[in-house]
Amino acid sequence: MSATLALHPTLTLEQPALSQTLETSDAALAVRGDARAFKRLYEENVGRVHALARRMVGYEHANELTQDVFVRAWQKLHTFRGEARFSTWLHRLAVNLILSRRATFATERARFLPDGDALERIETRPSGREHAIDFEGAIARLPQGARMIFVLHDIEGYRHEEIAGLLGVTSGTTKAQLHRARMLLRGHLDPERSLES
Repeated sequence: MSATLALHPTLTLEQPALSQTLETSDAALAVRGDARAFKRLYEENVGRVHALARRMVGYEHANELTQDVFVRAWQKLHTFRGEARFSTWLHRLAVNLILSRRATFATERARFLPDGDALERIETRPSGREHAIDFEGAIARLPQGARMIFVLHDIEGYRHEEIAGLLGVTSGTTKAQLHRARMLLRGHLDPERSLES
């Protein structure tokens, strides 16, 4: 009889379904205070949170922000109701925390860069690597506002209306900043082409 059950198609779980089931189980355990379940959730999601932080605010703050996101997640775990996947809830929490911290980073940056255009004057072509594409590096070189909107829209998939609500600007502003970010990226990734334009 067990051989018959093992072959029954409704009794097998595909990998994505199994992953979601384990995430739901670990989230329920973590809400009740199970630190080991939270550790498993951390290990499953830390890469995505770090990539988001790195793209939105740069390498120098990504580790600290990733740690802060998971500390905040542990503190706010009681608010997780299970209506969405834990990873979705965590992603939203991460975006909100990163956006709230960006003003602090801008203030810190202003202390060390008396001239706001200093970054624009840095040589854009990496020496000795004419054909290499450094997408992460190009994103990191975008001005903060354009970078945030590019990451939220083109990488994370937020709509302009959602971004406008998160940042407290109009959707027209987000569209203009996204266009600016794309043009700057094009110039950073293909300096020869930007010279022709």
